[in-house]
Amino acid sequence: MQIGVVFPQIEVEADPGWIRRFAQTAEALGYSHILAYEHVLGVDPGRPGGFEGIYTIDDPFLSPFVLFAFMASVTRRIGFVTGVLVLPQRQTTLVAKQAATLDLLCGGRLRLGVGVGWNKPEFEALGWDFHTRGQRIEEQVEAMRLLWTERVVSYQGRWHQLSHVGLNPMPQQRPIPLWFGGHADVVLRRTARLGEGWLPSYRSAEEAGPSIEKLRRYWAEAGRDPGELGLEGRVRYDEGERGQLLEGVRAWEQAGATHLSLNTMRSGLKHPDEHLEAMRAFAQYLGLAE
Repeated sequence: MQIGVVFPQIEVEADPGWIRRFAQTAEALGYSHILAYEHVLGVDPGRPGGFEGIYTIDDPFLSPFVLFAFMASVTRRIGFVTGVLVLPQRQTTLVAKQAATLDLLCGGRLRLGVGVGWNKPEFEALGWDFHTRGQRIEEQVEAMRLLWTERVVSYQGRWHQLSHVGLNPMPQQRPIPLWFGGHADVVLRRTARLGEGWLPSYRSAEEAGPSIEKLRRYWAEAGRDPGELGLEGRVRYDEGERGQLLEGVRAWEQAGATHLSLNTMRSGLKHPDEHLEAMRAFAQYLGLAE
């Protein structure tokens, strides 16, 4: 099981020097990847009609493609994961181009996690229909895979009309691995048909268990090799002392997780460097750098 770490961007300043330290520290400690959440816009909770969401305009988010390009320039090995990029609120071919460029420049270290999103005001501000996002993402995935693997692409869908076009340069990975985030049954079915893996946000393997079993069933029904199913669990640093954290890691491993990320946010850490210390402690618990 590969062990990564979540970039704690809502609790640290967007300081280039500290971001460099974070990426280089994670790599030196033996983490396999850095996962970053994303939003283009935050919403003011005082807006007319109110707003109920996990994040607001007060939570900072960096563009993951730009963030990862910066991190890639100061590291050599560690991978990068969007967890997740809200794909249906973006132009498909532009995302394909940005991802291909990043993958090429970072030497094939990108794993693209995508999802349909939940923030309706953000969709509206970006000019996309919130209610068709599930249908659009399936076309988007199909079109992007063609653009990443074929020199000349022609694709006709409901929302996409590509006629004899192509990306140049192409990504190093052909195609870039695509993982899905989300918990709804339709997402699990979509992952089984179209994805390389699943990025659940359940707090424990036990909570995720019923959905994992569903996904495995759908994966088999799609005629896919069970050994190819990617699954990324997540543990939060505040979930307990060393023994409890290790128990959480073992539970995800027993559930079949191929990857796991440590999330240090919302763990009561008051200073950016406390996130680095938490990373060091967790890496020591697991013996990552040994």
